[in-house]
Amino acid sequence: MPGLSGRVLVVDDNKVIRQLIRVNLELEGFEVMTAADGAECLEIIHRVRPDVVTLDLVMPRLDGLRTAARLRADPRTRGLPLAMISACTPLEHELARAVRIDAFLAKPFEPVDLVRMVHGLARRFAPQQQPAPHARREEAEDGECAAVHGH
Repeated sequence: MPGLSGRVLVVDDNKVIRQLIRVNLELEGFEVMTAADGAECLEIIHRVRPDVVTLDLVMPRLDGLRTAARLRADPRTRGLPLAMISACTPLEHELARAVRIDAFLAKPFEPVDLVRMVHGLARRFAPQQQPAPHARREEAEDGECAAVHGH
């Protein structure tokens, strides 16, 4: 049933990707809102009040890293779980870690991995809405993007 798993704000400039993510998460009971870039995300975030935000890295107007940095700087969204869904280079992965991205999922991704990651973030952050410093993310050995599965 929609809404039981939480609310997700999907931020990606590619409409097809936004719809792919939306459909897969809605099938799992999430309520999904979308934004076409980081600027739109910041415009609507306080109105839609998501439990999890997924961010693409490369977007017009405001990219995923700068969006994440702004969300982390705002006391109202500081503890909001953020997932980067993007084709990441090792440098981009390090930059995302610096702005405290909680989970990574490399494009192209399998829908089951997307759902597992978002469920894990929603579950892990639901009780306190603040990240646990020791359980923030799984790192890939070689610096590539890795998905967090919310242990």
